[in-house]
Amino acid sequence: MAAPLMQVDRISKTFALAGGRTLTAVSDVSFTVEKGSICALLGPSGSGKSTILRMIAGLETLTSGTIRLKGQEIDGPGQDRGMVFQAYTSFDWLSVRKNVEFGMRINGVPARERRERAEHFIGLVGLSKFIDSYPSRLSGGMRQRVAIARSLANAPEVLLMDEPFGALDAETRWQMQELMIEVAEASATTVIVVTHDIEEAIFLADKIEFLSSHPGRLREEIIPDFKPAKRIRNKEQLLELDGFAETERKIMRLMREEGQH
Repeated sequence: MAAPLMQVDRISKTFALAGGRTLTAVSDVSFTVEKGSICALLGPSGSGKSTILRMIAGLETLTSGTIRLKGQEIDGPGQDRGMVFQAYTSFDWLSVRKNVEFGMRINGVPARERRERAEHFIGLVGLSKFIDSYPSRLSGGMRQRVAIARSLANAPEVLLMDEPFGALDAETRWQMQELMIEVAEASATTVIVVTHDIEEAIFLADKIEFLSSHPGRLREEIIPDFKPAKRIRNKEQLLELDGFAETERKIMRLMREEGQH
């Protein structure tokens, strides 16, 4: 069996507070992420989901433990990880094309290759008609598509997404969830997504890491194995599958129990 793409091994994060006090946000968390998979970090508020994602991104230092990507220990930000935040991060003074080319230009990718890759990923997220538009003219969902295309264009080993659809209205949100399945399939991208939405986690993920609250510990790893081997791209089909309601109830029960702590 091939080694996992990423190994998160007993990581913890403690923050210093005023008066010499400390706060442990994440405690002794371990899990693996397989190449080409979608892994969801799910749990109540205060479970350290975003802190874990930021440690994977190299934006937060670890208090203890290790994170390895393809066997190499992560010790800071790198091109092998792309990040999509909840807040819109497009540059309003650049067109969609120039936004997607931005990271590649910084990394020294030749102009012709930048253009070709930008056009490919802009098409992949369904924005070819808006390639020369500016973000201020786009809806929130479209701006998140730009952010996804920009991250993918830099060819990361892992795409990290921190509540990427949390600011969107309900209709746009499920459309973006379906798009994310299509993009992950088409690009063979490995994805780690933080969410607090149970239905979203079940729909997107091949594996769910459910975290406890205060501090975040791995309470349970959930494999939604009621889904067929091939990912479902239509959300209505997921909701109708035998096993969905049972999985949703199980996670809701975990959420309720953690909320009582």
